[in-house]
Amino acid sequence: MKKFWIALFFLVLTCLSINIPAIKTNARTEELVTNCKAAYLCDFHSGTVLYKQNEEQHLPIASMCKIMTLLLCFEAKEKGLSFDKEITVSKNASSMGGSQVFLAADKKYKIAELVKSITIASANDSCVAMAEEVAGSEENFIQKMNARAKELGMYNTVFVNCTGLPKDGQYSCAKDVSIMLRELLKHKDYYTFSSIWMQDFKHEGDRVTQMANTNKLIRHYQGCDAGKTGYTAQAGFCLAASALRGNMRVVSVIIGGKDSKSRFENSEILFDYAFNNYINKVVLEDKVLTNIECKIVGGKKTNIAIRPKNSVFIFCKKDDTDKIFYELVLNNNIKAPIKIGDSVGSIIVYKNNIEYSKVEVIANENLDKLGYYDSIKKILLNYNFNK
Repeated sequence: MKKFWIALFFLVLTCLSINIPAIKTNARTEELVTNCKAAYLCDFHSGTVLYKQNEEQHLPIASMCKIMTLLLCFEAKEKGLSFDKEITVSKNASSMGGSQVFLAADKKYKIAELVKSITIASANDSCVAMAEEVAGSEENFIQKMNARAKELGMYNTVFVNCTGLPKDGQYSCAKDVSIMLRELLKHKDYYTFSSIWMQDFKHEGDRVTQMANTNKLIRHYQGCDAGKTGYTAQAGFCLAASALRGNMRVVSVIIGGKDSKSRFENSEILFDYAFNNYINKVVLEDKVLTNIECKIVGGKKTNIAIRPKNSVFIFCKKDDTDKIFYELVLNNNIKAPIKIGDSVGSIIVYKNNIEYSKVEVIANENLDKLGYYDSIKKILLNYNFNK
């Protein structure tokens, strides 16, 4: 009997030792991040939330508000503002304190260099110079910032300057910061600046200001190629960053870290959690759909090659077993002429029999309309002279 109780005792210990690691492995995601006021992690493409902590709490975000400043600069470029243009810096812009590249008043600088200095070195003087160029004044620019925030659904954000320097009435939240960073990341030109580690900012004459990227993860975390830091005594240490591995890009936000080291460490923890547990499954690639006939009426030939306008991914856990399939729906009575890129239908992607995504299907080749002489030639070729 004594041997039985001893064996039972060791059996219980063994069971307990097996369960302990399982408890640690399945730790609540709320415990991922510590020593900060708010945090947020999401997929760039779908916006799927992977982690959130006080995500809508109104907090100062310091220089992370420059994400909106940069977004308006790149949107102005899309509307025709040339980044090769030189502008004259005002005394107001050159007098900004805090992080700066020490712009000289009444001197000319190329817009591309100013935007680069905001991205890399968080230059306050360049922010105001660009605000004045884009909107005529910083006050007008701030109105544009708040209007754009509302358009993007950033309902817990108010901007009162374009730099993030301490000022009453300015606040945002972790969720809203992720929204504006995701929007900025849609501009491919942004990455030509955001991934630079160190570079000199050149002034007239031989004067040079050395710029170093404030986002240390650019150098130290695999795949991190974008982001914006921020710090004031009121806001604490902040970081909004993005990392790309394969076809999966995620966005993390840390607000109110206790020190500079912790904001980077917490961002790495969030990135690791995303890349270790999630994947972007390729459902449909942007390439010609084989074995599919797209019939054309009145063309020099009866069908053309087609392809999805863009690839389709489904963001999900690595062990996801959801049923995924898609349906091709072509337009009726498609007539020539057809040009590459013309819409000919759509593909609907389903996840567990629920519509997940819809992508346009386009022509992958040109097709001319069947002319009069083409019609005669076709008739002659098909005519049976042996009748």
